[in-house]
Amino acid sequence: LDPTVKLVQDNPCLTEFITSVLALAEPSPSILSFALRLAGILAASENRFQHLQQEKLLVRLFGRDGPLNSAVWEDASVRSGWVEGVHSMMHHQPALHFLCNGGGIDVIFTLQGDPSLFVASAASQLLVHMLTLSVESETTKPLSTKDCDWPACAQMIIKRIEDSLQSSSASHIEQSLKLLTSLFGSCRATWTEALWLGIAKQIESFLTEETVQAQHMLANLLLNMAWSPVFCDTEGSFWALVTSALEHLTPVQAGPLAVGILRLYKCPQDVRIQALTVLLQPMDCILRAASQPLEYAGLLDESVSDPITVESLLSSKSSCASLLCQTLAHLEELLSLIHLPVDLPYTSLLRSLMTILQFCNGFLSPASPLGSTISRILINCFRVQRSALDVLAALSEQKGCDVLIGSLFDVLLSYLESPNTSPTVLKKTFQATSKWLVRLQELSCSNSQWQQTEKILEDVFLVLQKRLCSPCWEVRDSSLEFLTVLIKCLRDQDEFRQSLLSSEVPRLTENLLEDPESYVRASAVTAVGHLAFITYFAPEPPVTGNQYNKENTVAKLQEILSTDPEGFPRRAVISIFTKWLRQGCTGQLEDTEQFVSRVIQTVEHDLDWEVRLGGLELVEVFCSQTICQLGLPKCPYAPVSSAVTSSIHQSESLQIFCRAKLFSFLFRSLCDCDKPVGQRACDILLGLRGNFYPVSTLKDSQGTGDSPAGHGIAWLQRTLRQGSLAQNFPTDGGNGVDFQDPESMMLALGTIDLEELHDELLKSSDHVEKSPQSLLQDILATVGTIEENEADCY
Repeated sequence: LDPTVKLVQDNPCLTEFITSVLALAEPSPSILSFALRLAGILAASENRFQHLQQEKLLVRLFGRDGPLNSAVWEDASVRSGWVEGVHSMMHHQPALHFLCNGGGIDVIFTLQGDPSLFVASAASQLLVHMLTLSVESETTKPLSTKDCDWPACAQMIIKRIEDSLQSSSASHIEQSLKLLTSLFGSCRATWTEALWLGIAKQIESFLTEETVQAQHMLANLLLNMAWSPVFCDTEGSFWALVTSALEHLTPVQAGPLAVGILRLYKCPQDVRIQALTVLLQPMDCILRAASQPLEYAGLLDESVSDPITVESLLSSKSSCASLLCQTLAHLEELLSLIHLPVDLPYTSLLRSLMTILQFCNGFLSPASPLGSTISRILINCFRVQRSALDVLAALSEQKGCDVLIGSLFDVLLSYLESPNTSPTVLKKTFQATSKWLVRLQELSCSNSQWQQTEKILEDVFLVLQKRLCSPCWEVRDSSLEFLTVLIKCLRDQDEFRQSLLSSEVPRLTENLLEDPESYVRASAVTAVGHLAFITYFAPEPPVTGNQYNKENTVAKLQEILSTDPEGFPRRAVISIFTKWLRQGCTGQLEDTEQFVSRVIQTVEHDLDWEVRLGGLELVEVFCSQTICQLGLPKCPYAPVSSAVTSSIHQSESLQIFCRAKLFSFLFRSLCDCDKPVGQRACDILLGLRGNFYPVSTLKDSQGTGDSPAGHGIAWLQRTLRQGSLAQNFPTDGGNGVDFQDPESMMLALGTIDLEELHDELLKSSDHVEKSPQSLLQDILATVGTIEENEADCY
């Protein structure tokens, strides 16, 4: 007996359920929908399909006598269940013929226009699947465009597509174009070319016939075809159609097609140039509108479509911003590519971007009537400002824009200074400015343009001083983020350090550690932490009186870590302390061991698990550095294999860890109620054990339970296995465990089964929560309160 049929015969309840649903005079739509889906899944196997056919179940579910002609068909869930059921069973020819011969194709074509978008989309996908199944399972030789070569079911579908494309119904045309787009996107077989040749002329006519409103769908169709090797490798007809589309589609419709083509590697050069021209046309128009006669070279020698079209879109309030935002988004996408298949005219593009930004803030008085109209539309247009600044930031990576750098900073500074700049636009301006300051620094190193750089930095810090005092917290926050980025990128440059330290920015930044807004305090902590690399930890710290007091700053940060009511500033402090430790700066503050000890004793009682996790990262860095400094292996947690390795160094590092109260923190963290904390602590302890125990001696030590400390360790192991909550975990030496005693800790590392703990911590809660019993409890819990919890239970 076929095992697939055995499933149905061994579980008669499956077919009984379907039969009982069909016997109901008025079945519930959701129950009927479920029955349709279930039958489709069962019929996916050819033998089970035949079995259900013999029982006359499939024809009563999916045939003309099924729910198709009943009142329940009005419910979208039933139509959805029908489409999904049919899709599930479409794995063999009998199912295909059953549906085609029973009039199912007509139903699916009708469902393409269903008011439910889910049903319409599923119907379109189903037709693609059926066409592919029909052609690939029923043909043996390559197909031509002649009807007789197509299998019967494929012929029916193709005939319906062709009829829809030639009909006068816009919705039928759209549905068929969607279907073709999906087909060419998912199927790369050579037979798709035979299908295309039969409909190409009709598709081409949509570009030139004004009466048909299907042009907006052609860009996606042609792009999906261009990505297919069947079409992109061909010369002639297909690319001629793409060229025609770039000419005839509106700039808004042609934009996505143009940028998609520019991302292709296999594309004729003339088509690529044409696509680039389409994309740059709005930017060219902006440049020409800004000054007449044109002062500089434009972006284009000639345009693809009529420039009047773009001009009219840019001079209309309803379309100007959306066309520019779309164009700018496409340009940013191109600039993000590692390898750009075309050369962009970077200088002219940058000039055009600066012009847009000046139109938006009213700093440009254009001479042409078109320019005046555009500037009136764009004044204070946040959407366009944000998009233009994103492209401006991306352009900083490209060579060839350097001649305009002075004018560019004039534009950026006008945005940074203007009280009309919105907080979101200001944030984008900061991001673009930081990227261009890095570019400027690279240039001044090679060109000796110190004076220009010094002047720009001076102006930037003057503006930053004002912005750090803004009444708007978002502005203060993004100003601090900007400062942090600058320090990260430019802290090694003398001019930058001098300009920063001669401004009021460091003092104002420290003042913001007491800001009323927690996000600002967190950003101030990060900025102060990075400032320290210049003010305290530089090889030659600045000599400017007692302005920078190391101890005061560290005390402030430690106070924030122990007393700030919000989590963000505390997380920022632990992150900065870890960064300082990583870069070897804490030894300049005080004894690193004392510093780490004080921080972890504060952190272990923190209610925010991310702060506790940050504390463990600090411990990991400290352990790694201590072990390396004492001459143990370079790799932080490499197992010690050589007997020559000095036990003195081992003993010394163990004593340091005990004195710093590391073990108390680590073992307590193992029982943390937040699993990531326990997992990290376990990883660190496993690493430490690898250092202190050669693999060979580990097994010997695991039997040691008789030493005086052993009883306490046995209790500790039991406690860890139970995973008791941290608050019940004694760290005062109760039960005979002394976490500051090196011998006890050596014994604990050797005795406790950390691997078992590790596996336990890695276990997801799903092994409890996803059991059938748990699911049943959830279902029972919703009884009586169906309305409230129906979605959750489902």
